[in-house]
Amino acid sequence: MDVAALRASGARAVLMTPAHQFPTGVVLDGERRRDLLAWAAAGGLVLEDDYDAEHRYDRAPVPALRALAPEGVCYAGSVSKLLAPALRLGWLLVPRRLREPVVEAKRYADLGNPVLAQLVLARLMDSGELERHLRFVRRRHRRRRDAMLRAVAGHLAGARVHGAAAGLHLTVTFDGAAFDDTAVAGAALALGVKTHPLSWHRLRPGPPGLILGYAAGPAGEIEEGVAVLGRALREHLQDHRH
Repeated sequence: MDVAALRASGARAVLMTPAHQFPTGVVLDGERRRDLLAWAAAGGLVLEDDYDAEHRYDRAPVPALRALAPEGVCYAGSVSKLLAPALRLGWLLVPRRLREPVVEAKRYADLGNPVLAQLVLARLMDSGELERHLRFVRRRHRRRRDAMLRAVAGHLAGARVHGAAAGLHLTVTFDGAAFDDTAVAGAALALGVKTHPLSWHRLRPGPPGLILGYAAGPAGEIEEGVAVLGRALREHLQDHRH
């Protein structure tokens, strides 16, 4: 986030994922957090999507921007990546001046969320089961992330991993290389492995890259998948050398 550019743009609101940005995996650092909150204090509004905040493996979660500036930040969260997307439960904490219009807009939009799902989530929180589940998935996802790091080092020559040790995916780039990451992703899909080309997620030119998810499979499947991806990359490079 370039806060100086934001200030110069005249925008009145900005959507942020400060805990873990997709796809780069970047965490908003202290200086930029302070600059952003200063912009909000001058009349701006930060919409904070607390994306992936709970999935951190080598450090404590960063404080939410909302905790530092409650009157300048709307904070949104959900349990879709902790429990299940089908639960369809989230929350929005807004500045006091926005509370009534937001509640009214929510009422007109969908008449409210199902009560049963809210009661289930409240029971999980009160009993401590939600926190125990979070500790379990953190350990599991860290093992899977470590397995993917080893696989990337072994099968994707020249790949550079980006971002913090957090979230449910790795972003890798191939600096100095020149190939079509969309074509490589398509070739991998034809071999049974799905990945996103980084070029899908950028407006400016940059090195080719891939986004690799590790949450859904055990370490053995991750190793096999990255090996297939490496094969697809090597074959693509060989086909385009001539």
